[in-house]
Amino acid sequence: MAIITLTTDLGDKDIYLAALKGSILKLLPEVNIVDITNSVSTFNIQQAAFILKNSFHYFPDNTVHLIGIDTVYNSFTKYLAIHYKNHFFVGADNGIFSLMFDEEPEEVYEINIMQDLKFLHFPLADIFVKAACHLANGDPIDEIGLRISGIEKKMNLQPVVEKNLIKGAVIYIDSFQNVITNITKEFFNTIQQGRRFTLYFKRNETINHLSWHYNEVPEGEKLCLFGISDHLEIAINKGNASGLLGLNLGDSVIIEFE
Repeated sequence: MAIITLTTDLGDKDIYLAALKGSILKLLPEVNIVDITNSVSTFNIQQAAFILKNSFHYFPDNTVHLIGIDTVYNSFTKYLAIHYKNHFFVGADNGIFSLMFDEEPEEVYEINIMQDLKFLHFPLADIFVKAACHLANGDPIDEIGLRISGIEKKMNLQPVVEKNLIKGAVIYIDSFQNVITNITKEFFNTIQQGRRFTLYFKRNETINHLSWHYNEVPEGEKLCLFGISDHLEIAINKGNASGLLGLNLGDSVIIEFE
């Protein structure tokens, strides 16, 4: 069965999500619609990119991922259909794809489906839906657009290495209030080379041991680990790390190696 996933900032209190799903089912009644999340903060492409980057690969090949973040028409932004690592993505060319992809996508098409005037303020339920259903139905990507050579670029905040230090930052806080940094497991291992370390963050807090799971420390104790996203997390076992440790998006963290 064809799959279309949704990653949007539409929430679940208004008519917009229902209109989007209903429009999909009108065109492709048998499709399996999967909500990755509809609770992205309004217009927050960085948050959406982190969620989708770390979840899309769990889906079967040829899944279509419809991205509804900052999609209202303007004269500068293109709407794209993209083929990347055996998945398809439909979204606005507002920089989100460059934040998601580690490599250049195999194919990028600027969608040229005509806008229905009654959907002018809500292209998600028209252009995006038509493109996503076309791809989910197994039809060729080149029938819905013109091939182009690139995508809008935005830069993720990268960790910095200085002598025996890694300087990183908080890039995401999940619904459990776990604090996720921009330091990946691969990057950490490359710099660490087996050395002992101390992780420093707000309020003079430190951690000097990597845990394998959240229950490795007593309830209420802080820990750090590499979670499902392979990014370094700061957490409190059954606690609110962000609130209790005073860590917010953009805050600095430092790892010092001995």
